[in-house]
Amino acid sequence: MSKVLLIGSGNAHKAEELATLLAGLPWEVRSLKDFPAVEEPEETGETFEENALLKARYYGRHFGVACVADDSGLCVDALGGAPGVYSARYAGPDCTYDDNNEKLLDELEEYPWHQRTARFVCCAAFLEPGGEPQVFRGEVEGHISVEACGEAGFGYDPLFVPSGEERTFAEMTAKEKHALSHRGRAFAQLRAYLESH
Repeated sequence: MSKVLLIGSGNAHKAEELATLLAGLPWEVRSLKDFPAVEEPEETGETFEENALLKARYYGRHFGVACVADDSGLCVDALGGAPGVYSARYAGPDCTYDDNNEKLLDELEEYPWHQRTARFVCCAAFLEPGGEPQVFRGEVEGHISVEACGEAGFGYDPLFVPSGEERTFAEMTAKEKHALSHRGRAFAQLRAYLESH
């Protein structure tokens, strides 16, 4: 019988993307909507690794199952690495993806293309009851576009142009994005770990 693997994310878009990245494993991948409602943990970590582990521990312990959680964000060089761990709430506590994108474009308005370098970072944490936590990190370098382009993806995808590409993540198919993305890279490592254990 396959074991339950919970995706510890309250973000429906992210949970869907992670389920795709974990498909085909000998685990029964479940999302939080398959469990009784529970408050989201406060993300108090100062790094992506800390927040990913915090979420995996919180949900895994709460429901007594193996849990995978990730923390990811955008680090813009011209902004000293911001928004970083605050990527989801960059424009304020109840902001939308569009609010965050508008704020970022405003902050970078005066910067030419060569100064708009950035990277997406993802840390994926896996924890089984009674086991040692495992954390995997993926990064992708790129630039911030001067305007939002594309309808796919979520978050900062319409603004992020990965190195060597002319399209934003939001202009790519899910398959194209996963092949390049920070989340795709972190979860490829996690998959390899789960397949070998």
